Amino acid sequence: QVQLVESGGGLVQPGGSLRLSCVASGSIFSIYAMGWYRQAPGKQRELVAAFKGGVRTNYADSVKGRFTISRDNAKNTVYLQMNSLKPEDTAVYYCNFQIMVLEYGEYDDYWGQGTQVTVSS
Repeated sequence: QVQLVESGGGLVQPGGSLRLSCVASGSIFSIYAMGWYRQAPGKQRELVAAFKGGVRTNYADSVKGRFTISRDNAKNTVYLQMNSLKPEDTAVYYCNFQIMVLEYGEYDDYWGQGTQVTVSS
């Protein structure tokens, strides 16, 4: 069994910063991908940024130059540093891992519980 635990969301003023963390634990044999998605009210979930096969994907256009994704493979942890936050960044942020729990198994998607980020004055 695999668990993902997110932390770091909250309320911040426009122009402020937040750092999200997500750690995966449990029966992990291999990790193929780790990343961040977000879902704003009334909108579809969108990819913010991720590492897949060891390579970082492109950032969503709306966050380029402001957000930075990083990881600590030894700790099975992915981070999202968010700077110069805007009201339109308000959303629930979800971490996602693609994990193989058994050797010769398949990679399955696992999601964090979601953390609310609200940017407002």
